[in-house]
Amino acid sequence: MHKLGRSNRDKVQQFMAITGASEKVALQALKASDWHLEGAFDVFYSQPHIRTYTDTRHLEELYHRYKDSYADMILVDGITLLCNDLQVDPQDIVMLVLSWHMKAATMCEFSKQEFISGLQALGIDTLEKFRERIQYMRSELKDEQKFREIYNFAFGWAKEKARHNKAISRDTWSQLLEFARTVDPTLSNYDAEGAWPYLIDEFVEYLNENNIVQTSHMDDPARR
Repeated sequence: MHKLGRSNRDKVQQFMAITGASEKVALQALKASDWHLEGAFDVFYSQPHIRTYTDTRHLEELYHRYKDSYADMILVDGITLLCNDLQVDPQDIVMLVLSWHMKAATMCEFSKQEFISGLQALGIDTLEKFRERIQYMRSELKDEQKFREIYNFAFGWAKEKARHNKAISRDTWSQLLEFARTVDPTLSNYDAEGAWPYLIDEFVEYLNENNIVQTSHMDDPARR
């Protein structure tokens, strides 16, 4: 590694610290991504042949540490224990990212298959590796495509009733993300004639009716 420049040496060290990979694997992943650190993480976690081998016995041990005493599942108590071991708050968004990797069907529950398959995909088979992956999972939220996938994954957990007892549709859930990303916090560029779902239009009306925020094009001309 002495032949590398300082910047690339730092990337190798950072990659090894986060993934727990060997120097050889770190160099392979970074070279494959043209020395882009985030790209190297994607290479490492998406290509099984480059990931560190995961020991099935260790995965079983981890699962049994957190599984419920009466059900063959990891439930709330087990997830709370897991969070304590990882030193993260159960409400930390990184737990949503973890659930996305595990393709968990239900909030606060992991089946054995979900748990073990998810950890294998992340190259995790020990608590130490688990803790090291936390930083990587947080970084995934900065990737626009992954963030959208995680956001849409959460739809299955967010089917709560909205105003007038109307269930939130998948389209509304998706459009809400677009609304948050494209509409100015002051709603100055909000188009009331646009194709926003009814619930979003209703939300904007509520903000304006209660003087929480006003958009310039909806102000009363008489007040100017």
